[in-house]
Formats: sequence, C-alpha cells, structure tokens
Amino acid sequence: MFPNKLLSSTMATISPLLSVKPTRGLVDEKIQIIVRNVPPRFPVTLHSLFHSEDKDYWEAFGHYTSDNRGTVTVSEHASVGGTYEGTEPMGLLWSMHPAPGSRTGLRLRKMNVLTPMVVHISVYSGHVTEGFSKQSPLATVDIERWYLAPGVRRIDIRDEEVKGTLFIPPGPGPFPGVLDLWGGGGGLVEYRSALLASHGFVSMALEYISTEKNRASNLHIKYFEKAFRIVQEHPLVMKDSVALFGLSLGTSITLHMAAYSKAVSPRCCVCVSGMTDTELNTNYIFKGGRILGGVIWKDIMLPIPTDPGLKVDMGRIKCPVILIVGEDDQNLAAVESAEDLTQMMRAAGNEHLLTTFRYPGAGHLIEPPYTPHVRASKFMVHQTGEKVTMLWGGYPKPHASAQEDSWEKILRFLQQHLYPSQDSVPKAKL
Repeated sequence: MFPNKLLSSTMATISPLLSVKPTRGLVDEKIQIIVRNVPPRFPVTLHSLFHSEDKDYWEAFGHYTSDNRGTVTVSEHASVGGTYEGTEPMGLLWSMHPAPGSRTGLRLRKMNVLTPMVVHISVYSGHVTEGFSKQSPLATVDIERWYLAPGVRRIDIRDEEVKGTLFIPPGPGPFPGVLDLWGGGGGLVEYRSALLASHGFVSMALEYISTEKNRASNLHIKYFEKAFRIVQEHPLVMKDSVALFGLSLGTSITLHMAAYSKAVSPRCCVCVSGMTDTELNTNYIFKGGRILGGVIWKDIMLPIPTDPGLKVDMGRIKCPVILIVGEDDQNLAAVESAEDLTQMMRAAGNEHLLTTFRYPGAGHLIEPPYTPHVRASKFMVHQTGEKVTMLWGGYPKPHASAQEDSWEKILRFLQQHLYPSQDSVPKAKL
C-alpha cells in the first residue's frame, strides 16, 4: 500500500483510464475490464454498484496491483482481496452483496425485463474496503446488462385462466418453444424466459402460484397442459419442439407432466433443483421446521419415500431430461432425489434419457450466470401470508461457477434437442 501523501501526489500527475466492454450486453455475456495509465505496481480497487428496483444498493469490489506497464486486466490478473479473490473476469457481478446498512434477507431479481440493470464500475486508488460513497473514484463506466435482446417481443397472456408472458425472438421463425416454470415463491417471474428468447426460443413464463389476494393459485395438470398448448400452437413455434423448464417446485411439475400427461408431449425437459414428488399442491412445502430464526425444508423431505405411489414414475418418461443439482441445496432434498430418480430410470431401462450435472458447493437457487448468490433470503409463505427467512444453501464462488457452467449446458441441451439442425441455431447478440 502506498503512503497516503505519496499516493495523492502520484495520482495528481496521471489520468487513469477505465475500459469496460461491452457497455451494453446480455446478462450472460462476459465483460472485459481493463485499467490503464496508472503507475507500475500500483494498488487499485475495482468496485461495482447497482441500485435495484427495490431501491437497495448492491456492491462488489476487488483489490488489484497494476503490472509493470501500469495496467490491470481483470481477465488476467488476480484480485488479492475484496468480495472475491483470484482471477475472476466476472467477479464484480457474481460476488455482489447488499451494501452495508441494507435491509436483511435481500435477494437480487430483475422484475422489469424491459429495462436494463445499470451497473456502475469504478476504479479507486489504493485497496479500499469500505466507505466507497465517501471517496472520489479515479474513473467510472456505466454498463447495461439486459435480459431482453433487441427485437424480442413481450406479449401478455390472459387466456381465460392462464396467466403468463410470452417472449418471441426476432426474425421470421419458426422457433422452438419453452414453457418456463418457477418455484414455490409464486408470482410471474419473467427474466429467465426473456433471456431464453434472446437465445432463440419462444418462451412463456407461467404464473401458477398467485401472489395477488383476489387470484387463486392453480396447480391442476390441465392448467399446465393449456399453457403448454398456448406455446405449442403459436404460429411462430415448431409444434414438435417444445420443452418444459422447471426450477424447484417447477421441476416436480415438469416431471409430472412428462410422465402422466396424455394431452402434451414435451420434446425434452430441463429440471433444476427439484424433486420427484407427485403432489401437485404446495401444502407439503409449508411444513418446514424453524432453525436459528430461519426455515429449512430439506430435512422434512428425508428420507426419500420408498413407496412408488408417492413419486413420479420415472419409467414413463419418454424424452431427454437434463438434471441440475446443487450439492449444498438446503431447500429441497435435491441430491437424494436425483440419486433416487436415477435408480428408478435405470431400473426402468430409460436411464439413457437422463443427463445429470452435480455441483459441489452450489445451493438451491441456480439461476442464469452472474446472478449474485444469496445463501438465505426473505420468503413469503403464500398460504399463510407469513414472511420467513429461507435457507437456500450454497457458497458464492462454487455457486457462481455452477450457474455459469449449467447455463451453458442447458442452452446446448435445448439447442441439441429442439432445433432440427445445429446450422439453424441463432447466435444471441445485443
């Protein structure tokens, strides 16, 4: 660390340059950050700041020392301290956490996909750990991170009982389709569907657990069949190339649909952090025991039932399935369920349809890349109206790695099974 007087006099004679490229990109697109024109072997701090739609501040920072040319290249140089360490090109995004003094139990989610996440990237002299708002940065660059690529259309779906949002990629089509099912948190969550459409899939985000007081939740299989057909029958969709994509409770619904529905036949299924229970209701997930002021649901789901009647009959699955599992999932018994699911398919002779990826140190909320990890957050139990602290599990670095790796594998899986040829797969651009 330079002495303060020497630091001040040195910085008065130079003009640091901060480059962040691209300044406008999709949320799963990597950025290149370079600091130039500082003294050789000079300590600097790179800092990111985001003001969320909930009016909370999220930040991350890394400590660097410039090379002999007076340059810091984040993709090549290691952070020696901060919210992440090592050579982490995207550390300023995935290691974000609520700024000091913030409310407890926060989770960062983008609810309005029609606007970008605007992240301020700044460079400070010295290795700074706090009080960023009280110091003047040497340089700042604002970048936009989008879930929605240019030309993607967003269409509200209000077809009698079905509530959702359809996202359609730009171009003449036809495109493969995806029915996107989130978990027990309920509401209409659009950002994953928007990103899927940005990668060439017509995707429908479906609400099935309502957060509105005067609107009932709908967990009947016919509701999901109708939503599937809305996607399938759209004129820009390849009717035989529609997938189901579930997370958490959405995975249970996905597997149930693939095994038992006589009305729809998904071409493939993506299952993230879920189980094979057969109860298409949410009563079972509201029996969690309290632990240290929070709620953990995993233990109440163990041991995995041995009665076949209490689980989806995986022998009935006729389409490829990709299973994403965080080994530190504290919300559901996803690891044990994955092992049980594999045994069922092996016994039924259809294990060749299953591809499983397990991620040590990853938790329950495996989302698109560079989404900040939260080990626990506030959660609304919709049946009771009670707000609890839910333990999701996972640790920042391994969870971030799981999100990046699994997203690449999921996109490749969907492209492989939904597009008639790899030559027809569009390239996502902003």
